[in-house]
Amino acid sequence: MTPSAASSGPGAPGLDIPAVSVTPGDIATTTLTVRNDSDIVEAYDLKVVGDGAEWTTVEPERLSLYPGTSETVTLRLAPPRSPEIRAGELPLGVRILPTEQPESVKVVETVVRVGAFHELRTELSPRRRRGWLRGRYLLAVRNQGNTPVRVGFTPGQAGEELRFAFTPAEPALEPGESKELRLRVRTAGPVWFGDPVVWPFTVDSRETGEPARTEDLAEEPHAGPTLDAEFVQIPIFPKWLLLLLAALIALLIAWFTLVRPAVRSAAEEAATQAVQPRPIPSESGSDGSSPGPGRPSGGSSQKPGTGGGPGGGGDGSTGTDDGTATGGGRQSSATIDLKSGAGQSKTGTYTVPEKTVFGITDIVVANFQGDEGVMTITFGDRKITTIALETFRNQDYHWVTPIRIGAKDTVTVDVTCTKPGTPATGQQARECHEVVNVSGALKSTE
Repeated sequence: MTPSAASSGPGAPGLDIPAVSVTPGDIATTTLTVRNDSDIVEAYDLKVVGDGAEWTTVEPERLSLYPGTSETVTLRLAPPRSPEIRAGELPLGVRILPTEQPESVKVVETVVRVGAFHELRTELSPRRRRGWLRGRYLLAVRNQGNTPVRVGFTPGQAGEELRFAFTPAEPALEPGESKELRLRVRTAGPVWFGDPVVWPFTVDSRETGEPARTEDLAEEPHAGPTLDAEFVQIPIFPKWLLLLLAALIALLIAWFTLVRPAVRSAAEEAATQAVQPRPIPSESGSDGSSPGPGRPSGGSSQKPGTGGGPGGGGDGSTGTDDGTATGGGRQSSATIDLKSGAGQSKTGTYTVPEKTVFGITDIVVANFQGDEGVMTITFGDRKITTIALETFRNQDYHWVTPIRIGAKDTVTVDVTCTKPGTPATGQQARECHEVVNVSGALKSTE
């Protein structure tokens, strides 16, 4: 455009600038004619001032004119496509400064009409969410246009299995403003078994209105990009859990039908063998006479605190007695059976008959209930062992060289019951029950 020249007095240029329209991101040009109406040769410096000065240039920026001559300069407007360049009208001026007559400086003003442009940027995160019934997403939207807008969102899904909710529903955004929305996705019902189900969906954004838009600069509502996402609905009972439950059920069935009966039978058999005394062979000469006085009957069991058969411990006496059996004698055994309540201590003994020596070679200790507590076994004044009941069910000791116990010495068993155990029947016992069997050779000293 070439504006008409106008006289503005001696030494001052004649000029004016018409209004111009430009859209951010585009380029618009206009012209300005500068005339020297003075009677001297004059040079003019031209500079753009106003709100659009940073993106407007004038070419050339300096003129030198003879009196009565004129020259046209070009104004080039190139506003960037940025939300900072708001749509609407803004003033623009060109300052013309004469070199010889600086007092005649003049600013020529015009109006620049900045057109509207629309741009929405949206981002959805995460793009993939897992859950049983619902998933939560974060939707970020930014107004990259230069006019205020209100943004609405439209979800899309192939079927009707998903429900969507946006918070807030339609946010209003100024140019350059960003907001974050919460998107909630919910399925119609749970998936109980099987594989995860993938529900793909889309989210479209659009402008639903501009609260403060100039009517003559308005454009059609702008739509943002389509965002793709998916919700992975996981089953309540996944396959691996079903397999684990099936394996556990199979193990329980095997335990109650196979393993537990075998364990119970083995425990009962071991307990029976532990409490059964060894048979005592009858001692008789060639005439088949019965055992002499003081000899315990074979296989007898003793009540707590009584002696039911031969047993004993070394007495540590001096002389030729070295604490071991001298060989010979008859095989014999004795059983001490103790029962005690929780927190009680009981003692059972067996006394070696007069005029005999008992050479002990074997001890069998039975804790068939699995009681808890402490047991101490003593031969005479010699402590043989102290053991914790909970560490064994059945235990035996054997000596190649018999341990000798003299006449009237005792085999003593002390039991302190802490907690009665649970026998093979599966029901906890009311009291502790331990059995000790000692066996060896009983020899007369006469």
